[in-house]
Amino acid sequence: MTAAKYRPLTFGVTRATLRDGNTGVHYLVADQDLAPFPARLTDRLVHWAEQRPDQTLFARRVKNADGSSGDWRHISFSQALDAARRIGQALLDRGLSAERPVLILSENDLEHALLALGCMVVGIPWCPTSPPYSLISQDFDKLKHVVKTLTPGLVFASDANRYARAMLATLGEDVELVCTEGTVPGRDTTSFAALLATDATAAVDAAMAATGPDTVVKFLFTSGSTKMPKAVINTQRMWCANQQQMTQSMPVLTEGELVLVDWLPWNHTFGGNHNFGMVIFNGGSLFIDDGKPTPALMAETLRNLREIAPTVYFNVPTGFEAIANAMKTDDLLRKTLLSKVRMFFYAGAALAQPIWDSLFESQEREVGERIVMGTGLGMTESGPFGIFVTSPNVRAGDLGLPTPGLELKLVDTEGKTEVRYRGPNITPGYWRMPEETAESFDEEGFFKTGDAVKWIDETDIHQGLRFDGRIAEDFKLATGTFVSVGPLRGKIIAAGAPYVQDVVLTGLNMKEVGAMVFPTPAVRQLAGLPADASMHDVLDAPPVLAQFQTIVDELARTATGSANRIARLCLLADPPTIDRGEITDKGSINQRAVLSHRADTVAKLHADELRYIIKPTV
Repeated sequence: MTAAKYRPLTFGVTRATLRDGNTGVHYLVADQDLAPFPARLTDRLVHWAEQRPDQTLFARRVKNADGSSGDWRHISFSQALDAARRIGQALLDRGLSAERPVLILSENDLEHALLALGCMVVGIPWCPTSPPYSLISQDFDKLKHVVKTLTPGLVFASDANRYARAMLATLGEDVELVCTEGTVPGRDTTSFAALLATDATAAVDAAMAATGPDTVVKFLFTSGSTKMPKAVINTQRMWCANQQQMTQSMPVLTEGELVLVDWLPWNHTFGGNHNFGMVIFNGGSLFIDDGKPTPALMAETLRNLREIAPTVYFNVPTGFEAIANAMKTDDLLRKTLLSKVRMFFYAGAALAQPIWDSLFESQEREVGERIVMGTGLGMTESGPFGIFVTSPNVRAGDLGLPTPGLELKLVDTEGKTEVRYRGPNITPGYWRMPEETAESFDEEGFFKTGDAVKWIDETDIHQGLRFDGRIAEDFKLATGTFVSVGPLRGKIIAAGAPYVQDVVLTGLNMKEVGAMVFPTPAVRQLAGLPADASMHDVLDAPPVLAQFQTIVDELARTATGSANRIARLCLLADPPTIDRGEITDKGSINQRAVLSHRADTVAKLHADELRYIIKPTV
């Protein structure tokens, strides 16, 4: 990799300072100070509306009468600011506040964006929540928890028909319902157009002037594991500091045109803070992608990438896998996507090396050079940006160095090193959850992430850190041997590409490590069965079982002991569900939730009671 030619990309942080603390504690900071940043993101919106009034801020394809997507509808910076002021006035008229904020149930769209800006302008917090809580959940337990935690005064959903059932099941008569299309049966429903038609007054300017660094700008809920999600407080200081940190770690964001083509959901910090905030802060353009890395929706993403050339591109590993496969034969996709892009960036899970290699192959064939694949580490509580790679020579698992202004505390615990954060981009805590907030910070005020790290090269700290799994996911076998889940999971996904979507490891207090595998749709082609064959039949097909036998045997050959030897493996026909917290909107697996909800499968796997259990033959 070191000899490869890369499209030029500047890395903002390449050196760091390490100091020792108490026994087993070290502190790591970038050799670069954090530059001044605005008191509120609103200032950047106003700035760009004055400097680039006609430039596109947001764009999204309009929906045709038959439900298909048509041409792009653009909203400029000046139009966005005008709409935000109008909507902000309407929100002020309703007396909304942090105690009765705005709750958004539906997906990314232009109305969602404008409502968020309206909230931001007048200092009324909003919370975008996971659409599956409303559309997929059958009991609405998580949505009820969100409503109880926030006590919203106004709830927005784009399509009343799709969201009516969830609204009626969770919201009292004292909550105003706003929809872009349709009405909720039996309830007064305000149209989004009515908010937009409100005339702004001097009250908007006064409200904007009253906001500052400590203003709560929004709430973002964690995905939740064994407990209900927590509402992470996001302040203006936190968001603005993090955007400034991003520009210093990733100078590409300020070096000319910034164009995103992005599907990442705004109820997650990656899409909703990192990318949504990025275009406002840096005067960029965000083309809202209605696609998603699923078999049903990936075609829309590919269509958009054939038409709009991003300058930086963000996705999760499953998205990059689909793009890598498509670029092998799609000339227009390669030409457009690779024409202007300066950096790719993945997060959310491990990116398997075969996907990486395929992307590089297409890039070298099309433009004669590779595009840097950036990555790092962050979380909802850190804004999210925290750690970023330091050079083009990135390998799966590399994280890099802390962004300017963020201090890392490295704490040795149970054979691992936990990384903790302290800086202006760190949340002040969880809304209306003082005990959980107190538990999340240590005695020095560092946020306890639960993420484990290790050095890329112990002889050179300037190369930075590597991911070493989630401490809470790791476990011990009955022999007392410690199993490091993160690295082993990544190894299985890489060995099983392109047939392994994700893996949950088993073996707590048992003698051997087991693996429950969620397969990708590619196993259907491997099985050679009719398209309507059940997933159970697909996974029982001899070619599929033979392929996974080969994978298990190869893993066994490279194992160095019981802690990283997969002694038994089973394939799961039922995909992970959002309703049970097994997976997030982005596709990140929740190991603890899967183990909890599939405890019977775990027990049968280790008792040899499943129909097919694949074991090493070597």
